[in-house]
This record gives sequence, C-alpha cells and structure tokens, in this order.
Amino acid sequence: MSYNVNRSVTDAFYRYKMPKLMAKVEGKGNGIKTVIVNMVDVAKAVGCPPTYPCKFFGCELGAQTFFDFKNDRYIVNGSHDATKLQQLLDVFIKKFVLCPSCDNPETTLFPNEKKGIIKQTCKACGHQCQLDMRHKLTTFILKNPPDVKPDQLGNSKTQKKTRTKNLQPDSPNGGTNSASDDQKSDDDDWAMQSDVAASERMRDLSANVKRLTVSTHADRSQSERLELFYDYCKGKKNKGILVPGADVAVYKDIAAEADTLEVRENKGVMVLIELLFDENCVKQLTQYRILLLLFTHGNDKSQKYLLGALEKLVEMKKEALLPKVPHILKTLYDHDIVDEEVIVEWSKKASKKYVSKEMAQEIHKKAAPFLKWLQEAEEEDSSEEEDESDEDDLRIEYDDKALSMTLKEQEAKAAGPKKPAVAEIAPTQAAKDAEDDGSDIDIDDL
Repeated sequence: MSYNVNRSVTDAFYRYKMPKLMAKVEGKGNGIKTVIVNMVDVAKAVGCPPTYPCKFFGCELGAQTFFDFKNDRYIVNGSHDATKLQQLLDVFIKKFVLCPSCDNPETTLFPNEKKGIIKQTCKACGHQCQLDMRHKLTTFILKNPPDVKPDQLGNSKTQKKTRTKNLQPDSPNGGTNSASDDQKSDDDDWAMQSDVAASERMRDLSANVKRLTVSTHADRSQSERLELFYDYCKGKKNKGILVPGADVAVYKDIAAEADTLEVRENKGVMVLIELLFDENCVKQLTQYRILLLLFTHGNDKSQKYLLGALEKLVEMKKEALLPKVPHILKTLYDHDIVDEEVIVEWSKKASKKYVSKEMAQEIHKKAAPFLKWLQEAEEEDSSEEEDESDEDDLRIEYDDKALSMTLKEQEAKAAGPKKPAVAEIAPTQAAKDAEDDGSDIDIDDL
C-alpha cells in the first residue's frame, strides 16, 4: 500500500508516492525496541537520508535511536505503534521536506554548521527559505548533512576528522569530554556506523535525491525502464495487491508508476499482459478491464502494443488460445479496450513484429469470422445511416412544401377575400335556387 507524500493531497494520480511505514516490535522488558522495517524505502520515496525521520521519531517520542547501516535496521527504543509513527512521519515531511511555497517534496537542505542555520531550496518552484532551528533534529542535520562525503565520517563515537582540532582529547572509552547531553545522544545514534556502510549510505542518498527530479529516468533506456516497471508490478502481484477485482486505487498507482517511468503511453501495457495473463485470457481481459483502460483509452499506440502482446501470448499458449482468437478480439471490442479502427488496421496485414510470419497468418486466419462480423456490422450501420438520411431528406422536402403553402395562405388572408365576378356567380346561384325549390319558375309572378 502506498500513500501520497503530501498527505493533504487526495489526488490518486499524485506523482509523489511513498510506501506505508512498517514497524516491528522486538525484545521485551527494558530491551524492548521498535524496528522500522522499510525505513530505507520510505526515505528513498521522501528524498532524504533514512536517519533523519528515524532521529525525528526519537526526538518526538523521547527515545534513543540506533542505526545499523550494514543491515538497514533503524531502531527506536521502546514499543511504538506503526500508525503513530506514520503520523509522526507526516509531521516530519511537513516540517523538513515539503516546500512552504508550492507544497512539492522536491526540496534540498543546505546545512551550515558554522552559522548554525539550514537553508532549504525547492527544485520545483525555486523557493528558498531557512528552516526553523528550534527543533532538536536540526542539530542532528547540522552535524550530519545529506551531502557529507564518506571520507569525512568518523568511526563510532567521533566527530568528523576535519573538525577534531577544536575538540578536547578523546576520553578512554572512545567518546569526547563534552558535557552536552545533546552531543552524547547524537554520538550514540552513530554507534553502529562503519566507513563502508557510510559509503553505501551516501550512494543510496544520491539515488534518492535524483529520484525526485523530473528527469529521473531520462538516462535509462526504454528496456531498463520496462524492466523496472515489471519488477514493480511483480512485487505488487507477489504481495497479493495486484489481483483481479483489486481496488481502483491500486490500478491507478500502477498507472502512476508507469507515468513516472515514462512507459505508460507505449510498451507498458505489454508488461501487464506478460505478467498477468495466461490461457484464461478472455476472462482476464474482463477482470483487468479498468487497469487496461488506464493504459489504452484514447491511445492508439498503446492499443497496437496490446494487440502485439496478445499475439505473443497466443503463440506461447497456442493450443489453448489460438481457437479463442475471435473471442479475444470480441472482448477487446465489446469492452472498448481497443478501438474498432485499430482492429481494422491490424487486420490488414499479418506482421512478424512480435511473432513469426506463419504464426501471425494463423492468428489472422482464426480472427477471420470476427473480422467478417465486424465488417458486416459496419456495412449494416452504414446502410441504416443512409436510410435515415434519406428519410430526413424526405421530411425536409415535405416540411418545405408545407411551409410554402402556409405562406401563400397567409398572403391570401392578408389581402382579404377575393370577390368573384357577378357574371360567374349569378347563373350558378339561380340554378341552385331552382334546384332547391324543386319547381319551375312562374312567369306571371315576375
């Protein structure tokens, strides 16, 4: 499970992620202690030395801390709940990692022990400021800056070699004669450190800081980035997180990681097919529909890579999947995973880009019934559209005619009733009267 580095951000597509902090209580009685199992991974995601948040926990909880760099063990004395430590980690991130201006965790610390200050610079927005020096952790950061060179680190209980000239002679037990409680506490935290371990730690820190930059993977080849994405997805699968019907947030995290590695819009979907699909491909396409849509929706290039990956899968599981090719394509079409235009374009040529020429031809041959159905459905839709268009034309002509007649009637009405000629109406009226009377006209009455 992963969280946003800035916990106040609820966007599922937030690019800065960190793993959930995991803690394990060991020992009993006075020897009880809490080991932060994944402190290195958390610090790597946050972009700081793992000693900083661990020491911060000790300061906030009033407990001693110990670091075993060789075995990546970061220990806080006492029994502490992982939820409480996670909350303290959020406080640490807000105080020492997030930029006060843009809230992005792309800051770098520049301690100045001589002046007793720590400057913070944001690589995202360029904001510069000075940290609040009232927290006890700032003393630790001043004495152990993130960019310290391995050859400047002393052994278990000494200061840096380049700064020993102002110190009192070492005491017999290997420590200094300083009476400061803060100094003793800081020295104890480095009790397990060795020069070799410090060198390894600094290499990790360099990689951690680089991880937060926009061009993190610019120097890696596409195959290397795909390999990293494969390892990331495999880790999720092995932990039982990446499974059919998983929470949408899990799928969004995978898509976000693909974005970070810059493989989402191209071959990232091929990694998913290789890792998650087998002879139950038709069913799995439905189960992982949302995940696939995050990679293929509106992306013709990714859809083509998906078809290529499925060709390879059919080749590997030939006996089980070759007869199911029409069903595979129908599922892709019905669930809008691949657009109709992309399928039609794919059907025009049996390519040997992903499989052998013979295998590609076999796949296209098996796909023929679906392709025929798709073409007939398209022609039928086209015919229906033409019929509808003709009906619309007829309706338009009828309406125009009706409108024309109505206008004429309106003009005639506006001009007033037409008076017929007397010559025309008199004979007609006389005949009508005679017909109504039913008798001959009496000449004497005239």
